[in-house]
Amino acid sequence: MAQINRFIVAYKDALITNGLPAAGGAPSKIVLRRFLKLFRNIDDSRLNGMINYPLEEIILITFLAILGNASTWVEIATFGEKKKRWLKQFMKLNNGIPSHDTFRRVFSLIDTDQLQEATIAFLLENLAAIKKTLNIKNEGLRQICVDGKEQKGTGRKYNYDEKIRNLQTLHVYDASNEICLYSKAINEKTNEIPVAQEILKSMNLKNCIVTFDALHTQKKTINTIVQQKGDYVGGLKGNQGILQQEAQQTFTTERLASIHNTDAYYTTSEKAHSKLEVRRYYLAKANHCSNGVVEWQNLRNFICYEKYTCDVIDGSESTETRYYMTSLKDVEASAQAIRGHWGIENNLHWHLDYSFMEDMNTTIDKKAFNNLSLINKMVLSLCKLAQPIMGNKSIRLIRKEFAWEYEDTLAEMLSHFDNESIFKALEKKKK
Repeated sequence: MAQINRFIVAYKDALITNGLPAAGGAPSKIVLRRFLKLFRNIDDSRLNGMINYPLEEIILITFLAILGNASTWVEIATFGEKKKRWLKQFMKLNNGIPSHDTFRRVFSLIDTDQLQEATIAFLLENLAAIKKTLNIKNEGLRQICVDGKEQKGTGRKYNYDEKIRNLQTLHVYDASNEICLYSKAINEKTNEIPVAQEILKSMNLKNCIVTFDALHTQKKTINTIVQQKGDYVGGLKGNQGILQQEAQQTFTTERLASIHNTDAYYTTSEKAHSKLEVRRYYLAKANHCSNGVVEWQNLRNFICYEKYTCDVIDGSESTETRYYMTSLKDVEASAQAIRGHWGIENNLHWHLDYSFMEDMNTTIDKKAFNNLSLINKMVLSLCKLAQPIMGNKSIRLIRKEFAWEYEDTLAEMLSHFDNESIFKALEKKKK
């Protein structure tokens, strides 16, 4: 039976099994050099002879400031001033610390694709090293989630009729490794759909399940996924019209009852916040075609998802029903994909808003905001890897600990992103 790979779960289990101790000590200069080298690969579009602050220093200060709970350009510049003496251990700072306006202006000039490529390459390289060291195998299907996000603090409305809408960003999120692979700003004259199709067209989706909401349940999107060797699970709503009706008509009361106690039925239950939640998944063959032509490539099954909720205190009950289409044959893998898709909301969007305060960031410049958001996502991924090392504290608390005891906390965290340090710690534990 197909299973979806969940690296973070395997990673935490491996750390518990090996009992990896905290390394402590001075910050790993090897890791900080990797960061500087990483950022040196990004082109600097500023005019030669007018550069007072090296680009890699500006980006590294921003990265370290965000680790230390900074969220705005002013906070980033203030961090740099407060930590200037310490920062000189790792960079020259010949002209001191840039102003907050300089940080914002420089981030508006950085090539977003280059910064994204550099940060993702670093994270994937680091993950590969950790997996190799802890002997974690890449088993199961990789889940890729596609979803958009609105940056609520970036819009403006003036007394005259001119209105600047909030920035819209499309995210392609690797739910298996909890890394945002692509962040693309949506032009005001278009929408998420063609942007998602272009990104998916560039990806190798073999052994991947791509999940998306009803907005992206488009024939061209699905064709792209299939051409890239991937599977899919997509939501169905009114914008699919006939297809949604077919799914609803497929799951009659009698049909649902007949699926019980078969391998096309899967259920889970859990109790959280005084509420009992029971999730039921039903799989049924999709026979959709129009005038004898199959319109949706590799469409094999419809899924009926029922979520039953009971409040154990007041006894109130509710049932929510949703429908999906999929190329998968396995109900359990489909269920995992549906539930896993919420990871992009819970593990990415929620953290960007709550832990990194992006909804309160009022930067209008799209490129500056999106580049800053890329650093936020990089820090988020690293903090997630640090969670089991640092006692499974919340992301927000980990960043606050950086602010309170920056040097010591950084030393502990960075030592675990150096493959050699992890290996030595494990060997010491075995002895």
